[in-house]
Amino acid sequence: MVFFTNRLDARLMDSMLGFAAGVMIAASFWSLLSPGIEMAEQLGHIPWLTAVIGFMSGGIFMRLADRLLPHLHPGLGMDKSEGVKTTWQRSTLLVLAITLHNVPEGLAVGVAFGAVAADLPSATIGGAFALAVGIGIQNFPEGTVVAMPLRREGMSKRKSFFMGQASGIVEPIAGVIGAIFVMKMQGILPYALCFAAGAMIFVVVEELIPESQRKYENIDLVTLATMTGFAVMMVLDVSLG
Repeated sequence: MVFFTNRLDARLMDSMLGFAAGVMIAASFWSLLSPGIEMAEQLGHIPWLTAVIGFMSGGIFMRLADRLLPHLHPGLGMDKSEGVKTTWQRSTLLVLAITLHNVPEGLAVGVAFGAVAADLPSATIGGAFALAVGIGIQNFPEGTVVAMPLRREGMSKRKSFFMGQASGIVEPIAGVIGAIFVMKMQGILPYALCFAAGAMIFVVVEELIPESQRKYENIDLVTLATMTGFAVMMVLDVSLG
């Protein structure tokens, strides 16, 4: 987007964030929680207990990361930066904010494909592929949210683009770690799926939805965009999975 314009309409930016939130909510249930509960049952675990432990652990992990990692949400001043105090530049803090989002997303995709590689009956290549596609779609607005503010502040198109891409580099790394981890320790796979779901829901509720609804006049539009994102991910998962 930064190669074509210096500024995006606020309604479009908010709608894109809302869409991303909808995709992540749907992916958390259809691609992670539901298969995790089914796998827990197949492995002889107590399904609801496994789901609760994994889900809440994901949220707690993200809360700790949010508290410790220095970052700054788009649209806020430097005095609103979160995490450990640092002298890092604004651009670095903006990238770190989206990077924090991307850790559970990459982990979720890696765990989903790791479950397929482990030949578990409830894991399908179609479902894992649907999750990867859905996460890829919602990465577009997340990268834009990093790149566009930097472009508005005078950073070059090329560097703004690079910074937007840099925020997503953690995803393939987390994906590989998640896949290897669950393939080596299949007994924890249901917990890992639910953990990824909890981490993604934390990001949605704590950051994406509040950021997308910062302007009151856009709330209805953003809500519809969120529902559209949910529907798109649901169709992908149900049709492919």
